[in-house]
Amino acid sequence: MESAATGLVPFRAPYASPDETLAAALIAEAGRDPAAQARVDARARHLVEAIRARATGFGGVEDFLHAYSLSTKEGLALMVLAEALLRVPDAATADRLIEDKLAAGHWAGDVKSGAVLVSASAWTLGIAARVIHPGETPQGILDAIVRRIGRPAMRAATRQAMRLIGSHFVLGQTIEEALARAHADFRYSFDMLGEGARTAADATKYFEAYADAIVAIGASAGNAALPGRPGISVKLSALHPRYEAISRQRVLGELVPRVVELAQLAQTRDLQFTIDAEEADRLELSLEVIAAVLGDAALANWDGFGLAVQAYQKRALAVIDWIKDVAAATGRRLTVRLVKGAYWDSEIKRAQERGLPDYPMFTRKAMTDLCYMACVKKLLAARPTLFPQFATHNALTVASIIEDAGGAAGFEFQRLHGMGEALYETLLGELPEAVCRIYAPVGGHRDLLAYLVRRLLENGANSSFVSVAADPRVPIAQILRRPERRIADAGVARNRNIPLPRDLYMPERRNSVGVEFGERAGLEALLADIRAASPPAAVAPLIDGLARGGAEREVRSPIDGRPVGTVRDADATTAAAAMAAAAAGFASWQAAPCVERARLLERAAARLEADRALLLALLQNEGGKTLDDAVAEWREAIDYCLYYAAQARRALADQAMP
Repeated sequence: MESAATGLVPFRAPYASPDETLAAALIAEAGRDPAAQARVDARARHLVEAIRARATGFGGVEDFLHAYSLSTKEGLALMVLAEALLRVPDAATADRLIEDKLAAGHWAGDVKSGAVLVSASAWTLGIAARVIHPGETPQGILDAIVRRIGRPAMRAATRQAMRLIGSHFVLGQTIEEALARAHADFRYSFDMLGEGARTAADATKYFEAYADAIVAIGASAGNAALPGRPGISVKLSALHPRYEAISRQRVLGELVPRVVELAQLAQTRDLQFTIDAEEADRLELSLEVIAAVLGDAALANWDGFGLAVQAYQKRALAVIDWIKDVAAATGRRLTVRLVKGAYWDSEIKRAQERGLPDYPMFTRKAMTDLCYMACVKKLLAARPTLFPQFATHNALTVASIIEDAGGAAGFEFQRLHGMGEALYETLLGELPEAVCRIYAPVGGHRDLLAYLVRRLLENGANSSFVSVAADPRVPIAQILRRPERRIADAGVARNRNIPLPRDLYMPERRNSVGVEFGERAGLEALLADIRAASPPAAVAPLIDGLARGGAEREVRSPIDGRPVGTVRDADATTAAAAMAAAAAGFASWQAAPCVERARLLERAAARLEADRALLLALLQNEGGKTLDDAVAEWREAIDYCLYYAAQARRALADQAMP
């Protein structure tokens, strides 16, 4: 079905193609001639050397990430502490949590960096660790401080340290504070921090925050022309409490007008207005919302609209093709911010929990890097229909983009506030035509901590360029190994340590097969099957597989009162016969060999899977369950059968051991 707004066929692409298939195509496209490779290496090496020359004392977040990378106990404890402090219910629990986590690291003793952020954070956390470390006796002034202010004050000091760390990731707690701190020589895209709306009140609050920010940004935007204007990034999940595929009609009816209203506010001020990328299961819905917004006549002939694309998603290249088609159909120039991705950990767990055939994102960073460069080439080829914005802190990626673009004009780089400063200071000083926009988060301390955790996960891992660029122990040649070389050297496109979602519990048992509602084709097929299985059913008591008689009554759905079918209620005679059959069946079950019990449970699981449509129809129509609850209950029943079958086989194996 075509979109009424644009005349385009809705976005469709395989949700989770095999990594191996995609790797072959990406590697075939990745090569450069030797002269071009030499130019890329020379520029990238120069940029890494510049980063290392400024690696200490610079005061930025990269110093902190280098000192407390996720390959250290301290880095892991800090990440867990920041994330967990969002959820502690009371002060006593916070005390115990801080005591436990700070005991894991050597905050004050092992940090060599002279950077203000690192030393201040380490000092604050170090004091807290010394005060509440189990079994340690505070000495001197620390002892006096504890007697005077007590543990609650030290809990506050620890929280303040977290805020100090996080504040270097945000430009201001309010848009006014951020605008006051913004440097006139840079382009900015402001991101109003906050997690997805859970209630209508949340959505209203975020909408008003976006609207107020657009007005404030416009008032101080200056006279530059697009694409050099400042902008704002908007998360669709912040504007609707049910931003999910199974609420598609509601989302299109309620969310699209809100986005159009915000876009019109940005249009009247000629600002950049970018829809942020979110999780893979929301991609198709996001693109449908975007198509509907772009089809609004009030936004015609405006080139300030854009969206973000995540290269770790396997559909990234298909998304860019779709954006090109939308730009052509609507006769405008769209901006595209290319990022590597922000939700990898949660997306992996989501796919595993849902028992999908494969992952919608790459499981190796080298594959993401390879896809990113393929997206770069596609975006550069689409100029001037699209205006590319390349978000990266990786010197090799920067050098590769400049080589593929034939220079630094006709696009812009982007970096996060507080990161990539040495890299882009060097680049902009040497290439006057190069432009870098600062992606500047804005928000209070509570929102800031959630954002901090995401940044630590992205950039604190030892596979991250940010983590190794400033480390002189890591050879530059190792940093500059191209992603296609990394994949070839490993001999595999996917991470061997991450099993497919269906194999999560193997070799003991397989995971139950789930459904991804965010894949439109799969969801439509499921709904069609449920509709086909929904005609009224006649149900009767079964004893030894045979239906018994009884008084018949009608069953109606608790949702809307529609007839679901009929059921024959058992009478006393039928109940007695059922109890007798059950007793005989239990005796037979007890006498059955363990392996036979396991086989029967596995047969039951297979039958439950085969009857998916009928069971889901009954769970919804008779039980009144939502689709996601119905699928969860159906899969849980399958998992129980497979789990206990596996336990039976394990018990049998244990008995066989000498």
